[in-house]
Amino acid sequence: MTRSVPTAAAGQAELKELASRAKAIRIGCLESIAALGIGHIGGSMSVVEALAALYFRHLRLDPADAKAPDRDMFVLSKGHAGPALYAALVEKGYLKRELLSTLNKGGTHLPSHADRKLTPGVDMSTGSLGQGFSAAAGIALGLRMEGPRPDGSLRRCYAIIGDGESDEGQVWEAAAFSAHYKLDNFIAFTDCNKFQIDGSTDSVMGLRDLAGKWEAFGWKAIKVDGHDLAALDGAILEARAVQGKPVMIVLDTVKAKGIPAFEGKAESHNAAFVAADLEACLKAMEAEEATRG
Repeated sequence: MTRSVPTAAAGQAELKELASRAKAIRIGCLESIAALGIGHIGGSMSVVEALAALYFRHLRLDPADAKAPDRDMFVLSKGHAGPALYAALVEKGYLKRELLSTLNKGGTHLPSHADRKLTPGVDMSTGSLGQGFSAAAGIALGLRMEGPRPDGSLRRCYAIIGDGESDEGQVWEAAAFSAHYKLDNFIAFTDCNKFQIDGSTDSVMGLRDLAGKWEAFGWKAIKVDGHDLAALDGAILEARAVQGKPVMIVLDTVKAKGIPAFEGKAESHNAAFVAADLEACLKAMEAEEATRG
């Protein structure tokens, strides 16, 4: 049986717990990439807070049963952020922590991009950008067709896409489909970290008014600081209350958030990252915490 989800804004104690979870996810992700020596640092670090808010506040899940029939479902359409998802699944209790050191190595259950056949807790294999989002739209429709839970609550599908991923036409086909079928059990996030593999999103394919685009496609759009846990929590609560249309939460994020040497740089998309880099990052986190008191 999945746990229930909150209906009121997180209090200070809950926000402190979410911050602790986000830190653990960030560290676990970096440890796994450092064990490999290279990985998708930038796009993993920019979704950490969103994952913490989802997995520790808003997703109805049962870690003891990864396939619980009444669970919410989550699709990481920007599948290259798999290392962050794996760290969240470890923190949630789906996976053993020692698996993180096997990231993308031979025989691993944690490939570079998320794979539902290999990793407990992963609902959709992703990596070919745009396809995960289309699958998520179909999942949301399927969940609605199944009907509500016995308590009357909707089974929801949540998804995260990237701003670079938003160049894909398939994203906008899924957007039109979801609005047409009024999938109000579909809540998605765009990770707007301003960079993609080939450079800044503005230089590769300008997105202009992204929230306005989603509104024009018939969605409710909400813009929020993607690293502010209280704001994220409020945005998800608002999205869950929307009826008759899907919701896109546009996250204003920083590529490689929390990694001083890489923050806001295109080269962080897939970069060398070794034990010395991990040690420097952990020291920077400790120094920042000390400054905050």
